[in-house]
This record gives sequence, C-alpha cells and structure tokens, in this order.
Amino acid sequence: MELKDKIKAIIPQAVFSETGELVVTLLPDDFRRVAETLRHDKEEPMDYLRDIVGMDWGDALGALYYLESTVTYRRITLKTSTADREQPFLPSVCDLWKTAEIKEREVYDFFGIRFLNNPDMRRIYLREDWKGYPLRKDYDMDSNPLDLDNEVNSDTTEEYYLNSDGTIKGHENTVFDRDAFVVNIGPQHPSTHGVLRMRVSLQGETICKVDPILGYIHRGIEKLNEGLTYPQTLAFTDRLDYLSAHQNRHALCMCIEKAAGIEISERAQYIRTIMDELQRIDSHLLFYSCLVMDMGGLTPFFYGFREREMILDIFEGTTGGRLIQNYNMIGGVQADLHPDFQKKVKAFIKHLRSVIKDYHDIFTGNVIATTRLKGVGVLSREDVISLGATGGTGRASGWANDVRKHHPYALYDKVDFREITYTEGDSFARYMVRMDEIMESCKIIEQLIDNIPEGEYRVKTKAIIKLPEGVFSSSVETSRGEFCVVLESHGDKYPYRLHYRSTGLPLVHAMDTACRGTKIADLIAIGGTLDFVIPDIDR
Repeated sequence: MELKDKIKAIIPQAVFSETGELVVTLLPDDFRRVAETLRHDKEEPMDYLRDIVGMDWGDALGALYYLESTVTYRRITLKTSTADREQPFLPSVCDLWKTAEIKEREVYDFFGIRFLNNPDMRRIYLREDWKGYPLRKDYDMDSNPLDLDNEVNSDTTEEYYLNSDGTIKGHENTVFDRDAFVVNIGPQHPSTHGVLRMRVSLQGETICKVDPILGYIHRGIEKLNEGLTYPQTLAFTDRLDYLSAHQNRHALCMCIEKAAGIEISERAQYIRTIMDELQRIDSHLLFYSCLVMDMGGLTPFFYGFREREMILDIFEGTTGGRLIQNYNMIGGVQADLHPDFQKKVKAFIKHLRSVIKDYHDIFTGNVIATTRLKGVGVLSREDVISLGATGGTGRASGWANDVRKHHPYALYDKVDFREITYTEGDSFARYMVRMDEIMESCKIIEQLIDNIPEGEYRVKTKAIIKLPEGVFSSSVETSRGEFCVVLESHGDKYPYRLHYRSTGLPLVHAMDTACRGTKIADLIAIGGTLDFVIPDIDR
C-alpha cells in the first residue's frame, strides 16, 4: 500500500505538496495521529526518525519530520505548524522516537517552539540567558551583545502538557538531584575530541547519567546560509565534519543539482565516489589512531597517521587541501585529477593491504583492548534505531543503515561491496565495523580507479543559480553515518532555509544510554568508539 494512501485513510484532509519532494502537511493534532500510526505500522513501521527540521514560514512556525522504515527503507516527510508566534506549541514525538528528545530541543533553541510532553525543554546550543530565537526570520541580530560572564547551567527544565480543557500547563523537572555527585568531562579534555562538555553524575565510580552541553563552537552556519548564494554555501560543508569534507559537500551539491535539474558527467561521478571512499579511509584511520591513544597506546597512533598522511598527500595533489578540500562544485568537481592520481591511489591501497595486519596484531587482539571494549557501552538494535545513531555505531548493533546500499547515489549501485554489520552492539563491535569498512572502501576504489572515463569533470552552470520553489533533500553515507541536506527554496538565488543533519548529534545523545551502569573509566573509550566530531554537532 502506498504511504500516501495510508495517510489519506487516517486523515482524508491531509495536503500533499506539488512542488519539490512529497511533503504531507497536517494540523498538529492530525500530525500526532499520523506519526503514531506510521511508527507502529506492523508491515512497514516508520521506526527511524531521520531528522526534525525547524521552520519559520512567516505566517507560521513549524517543523518537517523526515521518517524512514528500517524494513522497506521507504521514506516520507511530514509537516506541521502553528500560527501562534508568541506561544508556539507542537506535540512532542519523543515517546515514539528517542532521538526527538534532543532534536526538539534544537528546534526550540533556534525557533522557540515548545514541544508538549518533552521532559527537557532547555536550550541546547545557545546560552540559557540568550534572548530570542536566531533562525526566526524576524530575529533582531543586535539583541545579544557580547556577554563574557560565566554561564550557570540550569539543573531544572520546564515540561509542558495539555489539560483536558485545552489549556497548557507546565511543571518543573530536575536534570540532576541536589545530592547527585556531578563531575565535568571537558570542554578542554583532550579525549572529548573537541570542545564538548559532559556533565556526568556518579554513584561511586558508576555512571548514573550523562548530560551533554553543546554549542561551544556553534557558528550559526545555517543562519549564514540564508544570506549566501548557492555556490557560496558550499564552503561551510568542509568545516562541519572535516573528516567527511568530500562527502558533506557531495550531499549539498547533489541536493542543489537535483533541484536545478543539473546532470553531471560520468567522469565527475567516478571522481566523487573515489574521493568519498578515500575520505572514509582517512577518517577511519584517524578513528583508530585516536581511540588507541585515548586508551593509552602510542605506537598504533603513529601507524594510523603514517598511512593517513599518504591519503592527504593524494588529496593535496588534486584539491590543494589536506583537511579543508573545497573540491566538489555544483556541476562536478573544481579541478581534474592530478596526472599521478591513479598511480598513487593504487600504490597506497597495495601498501595499506600489506600493513593492516599490523594494526590488528598490535591492538585488536591485545588483552587491554578486548577487556576495555568487549561488552562495554552496549547499544541494542532498538536503541540505535530509536536514537537515530547511524553509520558504524548503528551497524555494530545489527542495523543495516548504509545509505550507499539502501539509497544509492553516484556510482554505488554499480560497485560490489559488503555492508559491514555486527550484532554485539558494544564498543569492540563499533571498532571492528570501521576497521572492516577500510577494506571495503579499498575494494570500491579498486573497481573504479582503472575505469575512470574521459570527459568533462564539470559541466557549465549559470553564474547565478536560482532554484524552483519547493523542498528538496539529499543524503549520503559519510564517515560517521547519514548526512542529510534539507533545502527549502522560494525561487530566489538564496536558500530560504538550508539545514544539515548532523551525524554526531544523535551519537552524543547516545552517550547517556551507552554509559549508564558502566564505570567512569569506560566513558572515554565509549565516546571514542561512537566517533563523533564536534564541529559537525555544533554547526
């Protein structure tokens, strides 16, 4: 049965969009009924909430909900809104999908929409004393002068609920009890891999709760996008998850190209796919190096950096960059491949295959590694799906979520590779998924590197690109999971709204579930195997 027909059977008055992608518009009460029905559908449950995208449409504030079934991999987008800009409320769906707890906080932080029955309506990126909601179209950019006073974190939060008479009431929830023993991990701790702070409550050495404090390097990228032309927006993607720079920009270029009807050459598709896989190997090598370093190992740290430098040399020859790539462009790629590119890539893969055994010999079978990783930080398959923890984290718990397999793009439907999954869901399984994926990326590159066709590496595009009205999206499999771009166009040369699905936000949210009941000494290893990157979370 078509999803459209299922929704019509529940809400006959549902409105289906005619522009861009299919979006189902629902009243808030109807939205909640549809969300519950789709989530609990026996044949095709929409059990993966990909993202919640806050929106200001001028006459209404609301959100887009991107849903997917882990059974059939079909997708649907729901839209709901409220015309009340002074006291905007929408129903929460955090009881249906756990990831909504943190994603609804993000929408509240930037748009001021409060979600009924979400137990934690604190800001998540901005300071508690911040005035206004920056992604609203009428936001006063001068309303928050620089404030260098220390911020006091709130240990209480307001939960709102609807009374039977239609009135809205609130009551206070406690984040940490007054007698809880709370320690700070970060934001200057080297093993948080960036300026992430976690407040951790302990009972002796056992973790009771992890409360992530985000936003230390929030740069307002989504707000900045609203004043930039489409080519100008590209530069920000490299500065999100900088270990997925090629992949992030690939997603944004695909989204714009799809909306504009631009078809890129086969040569550019080959180049993009190879670069994405080199980037994945680069990221997983750094994952290996940093995880081992976090756990006290030094020699393997140098192993990972030794091979990673070879990839960065290959990148630099073609793109001119080592970390920030600036390579994918609307219509293709910025420059053709360096004359030695193919030769160096083949030599690198041959070398990597010859040394990967050393990686496993020195660490994978080490008694310290197995003791500290096996059975530690377990996330069930149900956990990772509800939390939206994609990538290697989800696949380590048995959730086959690889976008390259289930929603293929570029040349991924033309190459043979295995989707790596484990079922243990522990820190060791998360480590092994990424180590195995290194070899699968080598396999993908080997199938493409000698078959790159001649032709243009970039098709000509207009100097000023205007997209048709509508909502458009595209997603890719980055080094850490699904990265999705959501773009709403009103027919101008600037995006009305351009949102990035952070791969790391669900991962840092998963820390509380993964760490509860473990020892404080396990927290760093668990965080390392979740493999989040802070600029991607903060944006």
